[in-house]
Amino acid sequence: MKKLVLIDGNSIAYRAFFALPLLSNDKGQFTNAVYGFTTMLLKVLEDEKPSHLLVAFDAGKSTFRHQTYAAYKGTRQKTPSELSGQIPLIHQVLDAFSIKRYEAKEYEADDIIGTQAKAAAKEGYQVVVITGDKDLLQLVDDQIEVVLTRKGITEVDRYNEAKIDERYGLKPAQIIDLKGLMGDTSDNIPGVPGVGEKTALKLLSEFHDVETVLDSIDQVSGKKLKERLEEHKEQAILSKKLATIVTDAPLEHSLSSLLYNGYEDANVIELFKELSFNSLLNRFSSDDHVDAVEMKELDYRIVTEPTADYFASPSAVVVEVLDEHYHHADIVGISIANKNGVIFIPTEKAIQSEVFRTFMKSDEQEKWLFDAKQAVVALAWQGIELNGVSFDLQMASYLLDPSLSSHEISDIASRKGSGGVQEDEQVYGKGAKKALPEQGKVAEHLSRKANVMFELKQILEKELKENEQLELLTELEMPLSIVLGKMEKEGIKVDRTQLKDMGEDLSERLSALEEKIHEEAGESFNINSPKQLGVILFEKLGLPPVKKTKTGYSTSADVLEKLSGSHTIIESILLYRQLGKLYSTYIEGLLKVADKETGKVHTRFNQALTQTGRLSSTDPNLQNIPIRLEEGRKIRKAFVPSKENSVIVSADYSQIELRVLAHISGDEGMKEAFLKDMDIHTKTAMDVFHVTEAEVTDSMRRSAKAVNFGIVYGISDYGLSQNLNITRKEAKEFIDRYLASYPKVKAYMETVVEEAKEKGYVQTLLARRRYLPELTSRNFNMRSFAERTAMNTPIQGTAADIIKRAMVDMSAELEKTTLTATMLLQVHDELIFEVDEKDKDELMKLVTQVMEQALPLDVPLKVDVSSGASWYDAK
Repeated sequence: MKKLVLIDGNSIAYRAFFALPLLSNDKGQFTNAVYGFTTMLLKVLEDEKPSHLLVAFDAGKSTFRHQTYAAYKGTRQKTPSELSGQIPLIHQVLDAFSIKRYEAKEYEADDIIGTQAKAAAKEGYQVVVITGDKDLLQLVDDQIEVVLTRKGITEVDRYNEAKIDERYGLKPAQIIDLKGLMGDTSDNIPGVPGVGEKTALKLLSEFHDVETVLDSIDQVSGKKLKERLEEHKEQAILSKKLATIVTDAPLEHSLSSLLYNGYEDANVIELFKELSFNSLLNRFSSDDHVDAVEMKELDYRIVTEPTADYFASPSAVVVEVLDEHYHHADIVGISIANKNGVIFIPTEKAIQSEVFRTFMKSDEQEKWLFDAKQAVVALAWQGIELNGVSFDLQMASYLLDPSLSSHEISDIASRKGSGGVQEDEQVYGKGAKKALPEQGKVAEHLSRKANVMFELKQILEKELKENEQLELLTELEMPLSIVLGKMEKEGIKVDRTQLKDMGEDLSERLSALEEKIHEEAGESFNINSPKQLGVILFEKLGLPPVKKTKTGYSTSADVLEKLSGSHTIIESILLYRQLGKLYSTYIEGLLKVADKETGKVHTRFNQALTQTGRLSSTDPNLQNIPIRLEEGRKIRKAFVPSKENSVIVSADYSQIELRVLAHISGDEGMKEAFLKDMDIHTKTAMDVFHVTEAEVTDSMRRSAKAVNFGIVYGISDYGLSQNLNITRKEAKEFIDRYLASYPKVKAYMETVVEEAKEKGYVQTLLARRRYLPELTSRNFNMRSFAERTAMNTPIQGTAADIIKRAMVDMSAELEKTTLTATMLLQVHDELIFEVDEKDKDELMKLVTQVMEQALPLDVPLKVDVSSGASWYDAK
């Protein structure tokens, strides 16, 4: 049987836009409506399997209905520019899917759908209409169904005649009578004032249609209702007419022209890559991806005995490591592209080649890499030193737009129009199916990577120059990647015996807590089961449920924190969870990854991940060891020197973000505190409460501290009231007094948001950018978040740049000295070193000097330095 699917293009696009957060691709195009529309389209194609297909759009603002009633749709707000700008992209999606789209002058999409649906039904087609507009329910008959989007675009209701009768007690044709009586505020159809859906349905159940209702006003019960009907007769007739969908509009195409034969995968994949719809690309098989990538002929050679003539300066170098845990992982091959051509060298042959090793070590011969840090580490484990790196493709892409979800070579190539490189998953597979193919396939894949890197360098370098970010790459991020690589390779030692002892203590604490919780609950149960815990808390103990999930009561951390103080069991459960995480993540986790011979852990620093420029670390994550609990702080006792007669030195920036804020805002009051080396929280308390230093109480200082650290994050009166356990009114008054005390901070907060709205991004003192398209969102929550981000990113990002600069400078200084010292870790604003006891004082003096001079500000940077037998003791 022939099946025609008709899609209401404007309605679905509108629904998708407001259902999804404001997304954008690397070109800055908003894509949330396109993404939602495309997701719906894929589902329709899969579920409905149409033989014929059409997407209808409104042609413009003016239709024949406006001639009948000038105020038709007059109350509608103007379509957001963020949405209207996506309609052409939706057209591109439909074209890529080979789906016919149509609009007709003077008519709405509803009329196109109505005309096409009735014509198709007459010819025996099964018809399905996809829309978010209930007006189209009037089209339903025994051959036409309407699928209504109910919540966003993911949930739908399917309407046939029986469903309409069940929902409204009406025949489909009576939908227009319903609109005639009750009107429609979204379309500014007036109806009869005072008549809502309930009254209209009651009238129609008695009198069937608008005309009969108006002819039978005397039989209507209710004096006021009679008066309204009598007074607004013409308006009711007009409203019915406006709500009636035209089913004989003059269309310029035939049903046969709507035949749908499917789409070419290559066209869709190409567009999805352009739109950065990476998750949708996963719906296509590896073979589909291969077809979509334009695989140009590439002349490359597999070289087993490399000679000097293969190496030239500059060269794009690919060092391929499959395992993301690249410490001790196998290098599967090496490819090099330069003016002499493209070569692939099997790993074993490269490692054995003195010519290759000399080339990689040379400072004079320029090398362009993708993720230089990974290459530094992987090669170092093979005894090969990497120098002369003058460009890093991954870091360049990251600096150009840190919000992008992927900075892989294939994605960068696709975005920049180079193409010609398959994704790694297409070559190696993924998950359990990941495997190394035969050498020929690996050689071609790596050679294509090296070749496209050689092409892309000039493109990305040009963009960085235009953004004034090239120095940020070459003078900060790239030298840092080498420093980080050396730190990762060095690792930091953990005392396995101490960890095991801590584990036993924590295990005993957890057992005791479990018994206590069972006593408080009055029975034994699985504390780690949210379902069982929910029953205990909200049914047996009768605590008020904060929110529910699909599977029952929510027992998440934020829920439990809101219940804090309502029962002793809550504090016990929160502590149980915190200690449990410490045990599994840091005791068991560290023991698992610590090298059996050296006792060292080799974390991996993520340099191209966060949007602020902050470093993070994984396997293990040493940035997030919880230190609010003493048990968490004690875990740092296990981090110890690897050599005898050595100590750990910790150097930590003091209040760096507030110092950056003082510099950027130029506020004299805040600068004064740092210039006079005052305690900034005491100074703030003095200014806000109008008291002398001696009169500042602990409570005043605590309040000042909360605002100082919260203000650049855009803290609200609600947020501050929660932090300080005060009323919102008190919190608002405190914030107002704070901003009055530091007027240039307030001016900065306002100015940075306005400038970000104009430019589309904010930046740090060193020109690191963060794009914020959500600043123009109609969604209040998204817009508010973007405004807070605009205030904070220049502060947090500049602080990140400062410690990165300190790391690069410190590494260079250490190379100049004879100190027996090594930089081991970076954790937020802190650097950790291992140093011989005899060199400790000199190192502490040197690191203080280097860190405090990392970036000149209007206020001094201050560093707290200490030492000890472990990381814990050094704090």
